Amino acid sequence: MSKKLYVGNLAYGITEAQLQELFAEYGSVASVKIITDRETNRSKGFAFVEFADDGDVEGAISALDGTDFQGRALRVAEARPQQQSRGGRGGGGRFRGGSGGGGGRGRY
Repeated sequence: MSKKLYVGNLAYGITEAQLQELFAEYGSVASVKIITDRETNRSKGFAFVEFADDGDVEGAISALDGTDFQGRALRVAEARPQQQSRGGRGGGGRFRGGSGGGGGRGRY
């Protein structure tokens, strides 16, 4: 079974290949995913690294958490499970529906 790590405080220029190489020293890396902004496609400064074997996770965390990588102190921890999405858009604002001003129409 595989296990995911959260890797934070990344320099914005880091590539997935660089992270793959860094974490491969501690075990078999199944996947690397740098999280990017949807609109700008720029890194958000964190990633997820998935190991093929659970046993490799603790070694990577203890070895890399707090270490300097390209001028930034990495934050490495076990990733929390993804929360279930409620689907759809978030709550309604107070300006929804027809409860607004008169729209310029005469009242009488």
